[in-house]
Amino acid sequence: MRIFGRIPLLFFWLALPATASDHAAPAVQPATSFPAVEVHPNEHVAIAIEPYDTRERESIFRVDYIDHGVMPVRLIVTNLGDRPISMRDARILFETAAGDRIQAAEPEDVERLMTRKERQGSKIPMPGPLPPIHTKPKASNSEIEQDFNTFEYSALAVEPHTTRAGFLFYIVEGLAHPLDDAKLYVREIRDADGHELFYFEIPFSKYLQSKSSQMN
Repeated sequence: MRIFGRIPLLFFWLALPATASDHAAPAVQPATSFPAVEVHPNEHVAIAIEPYDTRERESIFRVDYIDHGVMPVRLIVTNLGDRPISMRDARILFETAAGDRIQAAEPEDVERLMTRKERQGSKIPMPGPLPPIHTKPKASNSEIEQDFNTFEYSALAVEPHTTRAGFLFYIVEGLAHPLDDAKLYVREIRDADGHELFYFEIPFSKYLQSKSSQMN
C-alpha cells in the first residue's frame, strides 16, 4: 500500500488533544474503546474503525472530503501482546454493500475528483465592461497534501502494548449511503516471526448503531 511508504515509522506523529481549528490528529485511544472494533484474543490484536462522516467531525481537515465523495476513515490498531506486529504489507480495503473493494486514495486521486472549475475558482459576472470576480477555490492541491501528511495512517509496525492510529481516505462517489452494510477489510498483518494474522472484517454498522443510540 502507498500509505506505508510515505513516512518512516519513527516519524509517526505524536497524538495530542486538539481542537478542530488546529488541523491536528485527535488523541489516540485504545481500539477497544471504540464501538466498531474487532478483537482477536489469541493473536492479541484489536482493530477499530471510526468514519468521519459528518461536517462537524471532518472540520479537523482542511478540505471538505464528504462534499467531494471521499470518506475519511480513522483506523485504530492496538497491539495487546508482548511482541511487535507488522503493518508493512497490510491491505486495508473499504468493502461496499455490493461487495466491491476500494483501495485507499492517494492525494492525486482526491485532486482528480475536483473539477477544473473548483480548482480555479468560480466566476461572478459583473455588469458593463467590468471583468468577472474570481472566487477562491474550494480546496487546493497543497491543502490535500497537507491533510494526508498530517492525518494519513503511516505506522509500519505497532509495538507491544501500543496503539497506532491514523486516517485512510476512500473514494465513495456515487454511493448514496456508503456506510450502510459496508465493512473495512484488513489483511496481511504479520507477527514478529512474519506469520500472517487472521484477517479483520469490521462492519460499519457497529459505528452506525452507536451513532443512532447517541442521538436517541
